[in-house]
Amino acid sequence: MPAAAPIVALGEVLWDLLPDGPRAGGAPFNFAFHCHRLGHPAVIVSRVGDDDLGRRLRDEVRRLGLSDEFIQTDRDHPTGTVQVQVDAAGQPTYTITENVAWDFVEWDPRLDGLARSARAVCFGTLAQRAPTSAATIRRFATAARGRCPIVFDVNFRPPFVSADVVNKSLALADWVKLNEDEARSPFGWEKLDGSLVCTTRGGNGCVVRTPAETIELPGIRVTVADTVGAGDAFTAALLAQHLDGKPLREAARFANAYAAVVASKAGGTPAVTRAEVERLP
Repeated sequence: MPAAAPIVALGEVLWDLLPDGPRAGGAPFNFAFHCHRLGHPAVIVSRVGDDDLGRRLRDEVRRLGLSDEFIQTDRDHPTGTVQVQVDAAGQPTYTITENVAWDFVEWDPRLDGLARSARAVCFGTLAQRAPTSAATIRRFATAARGRCPIVFDVNFRPPFVSADVVNKSLALADWVKLNEDEARSPFGWEKLDGSLVCTTRGGNGCVVRTPAETIELPGIRVTVADTVGAGDAFTAALLAQHLDGKPLREAARFANAYAAVVASKAGGTPAVTRAEVERLP
């Protein structure tokens, strides 16, 4: 287990099969990677197959600077893959393989200790499409609740959209992050009380709302390579700044710029420097 209290991401780790080749991906992994890049210990709790793709994915996780200690091995299901198509505007569409290893993340007694030591926890909707992983994610978030911020990063990937998953996740969350399409879905986001709610709007910036304030920031003009992982990067940057003690408006401005830099680079896990972020308005 990491020596320092880690940020814990729960859910899918997989291969994004992008037009320029495969990259390690999955929203929770992208989030954990960017937390790590921003100076915060982070781990991913997930599962890969006992196959060549799984072994290569573990190698890539380690190469990118994260531990694979809490990535389980599944001898019955293959490592997850996602076919990613990117249009001329850099917007991705996803074809997500079903019945793969990350659908079967099991409860491990070691997760009790990890939940008690977590500095923050992040999970989404997609990894809850199957009951085994859904139960593990909710059990972990319940164990960590009240000890640290619990971040619910909505990531609707039709047809994997469930009101039951949303409602059970909202009951556990301190923060909710959505994109503008998700915010238009009929789940009563506007009624959330006592939570920090972030809505990312791509080239139109973001809105961050708490019961005390609403912060609306414009988009930042960049040449978009693709938007894969930009929302995950925003969440990571906002949380990292919060844990660094930054005021919310300053944290939101940094996150908005950080996500713009990620969108200017290919894939969900590009290296980003603070200098690149600070050059943007």
